[in-house]
Amino acid sequence: MRKRLGELLCERSQLSEALLGRALCEQAEKGCKLGEILLSLGCITERQLMSALAEQAGIGKAELDDISVSADVIGLVPAELVSKYSLIPISRKNGQLSVAMVDPFETQAIADLRLVTGCSIRRYFGTKAELEKAILKYYGSNVARMLENLAPSERPGGVDDAIFENGEMSTAKLHELAREPSLVNLVDLILLEAIEARASDVHIEPFEKQVNIKYRVDGMLMEKSTSPKRLQSAIISRIKIMANMDIAERFVPQDGHIEFGGKGGKIDIRVSTVPTIFGESITMRILDRSAALISLEDLGMNSHTLDVFSQCLAKAHGIVLVTGPTGSGKTTTLYAALNKIYSPSLKIITIEDPVEYQLDGVIQMPVNPRRGLTFGRGLRHILRQDPNIIMVGEIRDKETADIAIRAALTGHLVFSTLHTNDAAGAVTRLIDMGVEPFLLASSLEGVLAQRLVRRMCPACKEPYKPSASLLRSLNNSVSVPEDQQLYHGVGCDECNNTGMRGRVGIFEMLRITEGLRKLIAGRPTAEDIIKNASSEHVCMRHDGIAKIIDGSTTPEEVLRVTQGIEEG
Repeated sequence: MRKRLGELLCERSQLSEALLGRALCEQAEKGCKLGEILLSLGCITERQLMSALAEQAGIGKAELDDISVSADVIGLVPAELVSKYSLIPISRKNGQLSVAMVDPFETQAIADLRLVTGCSIRRYFGTKAELEKAILKYYGSNVARMLENLAPSERPGGVDDAIFENGEMSTAKLHELAREPSLVNLVDLILLEAIEARASDVHIEPFEKQVNIKYRVDGMLMEKSTSPKRLQSAIISRIKIMANMDIAERFVPQDGHIEFGGKGGKIDIRVSTVPTIFGESITMRILDRSAALISLEDLGMNSHTLDVFSQCLAKAHGIVLVTGPTGSGKTTTLYAALNKIYSPSLKIITIEDPVEYQLDGVIQMPVNPRRGLTFGRGLRHILRQDPNIIMVGEIRDKETADIAIRAALTGHLVFSTLHTNDAAGAVTRLIDMGVEPFLLASSLEGVLAQRLVRRMCPACKEPYKPSASLLRSLNNSVSVPEDQQLYHGVGCDECNNTGMRGRVGIFEMLRITEGLRKLIAGRPTAEDIIKNASSEHVCMRHDGIAKIIDGSTTPEEVLRVTQGIEEG
């Protein structure tokens, strides 16, 4: 007799009887599938559910690390299907094709495989991490190996061996090579894998003997694979063609844009190239517009910070700043703020470089320096559009700062970002730019400084004791209690064996009080501002310690992102 799903999960110690009972009660009320309810409650991971369902259905698990797949079998299934459904063919025997799948219950994938291969399909379950590794091995580097091993007359476009060397190629030959199906598939797989891995950036880095491919995931750069040096020109040319860039120009930096079809819809990719001594280096920023915007309440602010920031958002006029380095989530915070205060009765206009996500009901203007549309010029014209609220992507110069502050003084609520280490530094930075202190004192309502720390993976989180020296480095006026139970992630398939999955913000909120306004008018230092801040002011290090104690992140993470920040 087939075991029930809940029984299987309890046998595996992946679910408690109490949680199963709760889920079954909810299932009786809503009539949903038990697996869906368990996932929504956070009782189990998607991988645990899929593994249990596969066992329940009698579907075996493929041990992909122990399997060698022949080129003939790989050739049966095109890369498009492999990346679309996260599957890989394993073997073929007597008209039956064995396939490892992340989701062996995907009926459309089975139908497509039957149609393409003409075989009956035998399903196996494979973990996401193992499948990603196998796909890269057989469909990524395999393409590279295949091209390397071809005779000169058989290589793409029938061109000779010279086009694969470091020497110059003609533009026509570059176009010809970059449009070969094998190269198209290789570049598509790189992008698809990056999107699947939740990467924010893809780096293609040329060196003397190879080309490194790296992804930035949760703020950390990870080397994923290398490509043969002889494929460098082809890969770079393919990306430049996709981004509508000039492939004949290899000695000056270029910027471009790709609209790429992902599983969830269209994904925007910003492309930047720079010349190096070993060829062009490419960085691609992935902007997934289909991803849901994070709400203000889900960013990770504590109740006091959220309350004070919300008070700033409720103001009729003034300027509110979000500060931090590149990649610290400033734009995400501003989008969450605009989403929270949006109302059809308000006219909200943004000027950004570039527009990263589309907000319903908000007029969004992209900066275009080539056509003379800078932040300063665009902001001047926005003021003629009768807005209530203005969002300026970044204050980069005195002109933009002056216009933003004057807009705040004339009845507009203005949001913007600034690159400073902490909240107090925003005040001194604007004064250093040339903003009159008395104007800044009159218009500034609040400054939110932030960083992003990686969250612990819930699937492999376990107790641990960090070193005493680490805790001493972390502690200041707020400390981690000696008897506090701390956690870290040990690494699993869910988190690519990093122990971390996703990110959460740590914040410092500086509310501008009447006392601080008088101080700002006198050109204070950052230390003066912190000393005179509200007694409830909490610095980022302290907020990070609170997130260590509640089990969201680790001491190493907080120390990593708060090094060099003034402590309150």
